[in-house]
Amino acid sequence: MKKKPIYKTDEEVELIRESCLLVCKALAHVASVIRPGVKGAKIDREAEELIRDYGAIPGFKGLYGFPATLCISINEGVVHGVPSADYEFKDGDIVSVDCGTYMNEFYGDAAYTFALGDVKEETMELLRVTKTALYKGIEQAVVGKRIGDIGYAIQNYCEKPYKYGVVRELVGHGLGKQLHEEPQVPNFGKRGRGVVLRNGLVIAIEPMINLGKKEVRQSPDGHTIITKDGTPSAHYEHTIVVRKEKADILSNHNKVEENIKNNPEVREISIKS
Repeated sequence: MKKKPIYKTDEEVELIRESCLLVCKALAHVASVIRPGVKGAKIDREAEELIRDYGAIPGFKGLYGFPATLCISINEGVVHGVPSADYEFKDGDIVSVDCGTYMNEFYGDAAYTFALGDVKEETMELLRVTKTALYKGIEQAVVGKRIGDIGYAIQNYCEKPYKYGVVRELVGHGLGKQLHEEPQVPNFGKRGRGVVLRNGLVIAIEPMINLGKKEVRQSPDGHTIITKDGTPSAHYEHTIVVRKEKADILSNHNKVEENIKNNPEVREISIKS
């Protein structure tokens, strides 16, 4: 029997917000230290230390056998990349960092893709479009709309004018006392289809968009998902709660972006008008 969405009380939403804001503190730290020459394992250790200093635990570590605090996916990496103790980030890399926390019995989840140094303009455009698509999806997350409206907004924005590949196998999700709850939140869909959005539904919206084709495959490490054609992939994520007038974004990228501005090795990613 299929599980039903779990709607959150206002008190529960605030606990989820606390977890999400801690995720964003970790991502903001990443934004301040990531640069060419740094290894993923180093920033992973620092993120775990920060999360535990706040009395929380890493949300991803040990889940489904994942060995780290952060998912760090580089260039053609889509999601679920394992932080490396060997690979040093290079000028021109894009690095998707996904983070989860567990605190006060609730999870938080958010992600950001960082552009290091002299990234190709076509890849920068992918990042700008993917980040913009996230907010296109969030605009649809209001009472009375449906899950398909979110996916349609993201897919239509990324596929029609830009011809990017919208990943099908991986989706956003409900979030609460479990990291992955119902409903699934695809980045593709049809308007007016799927679960009706009701007040108090907490979901993670996370476009995963490829510069080339939509197909992906798993890498030999058993975790990292990469593009099948080897083209770059971008990933941005917010956790939100559905409300009547507009979605309330529980995670916050503001400090992440402030630290990017202060890090000369990382390029800013703007929202497209």
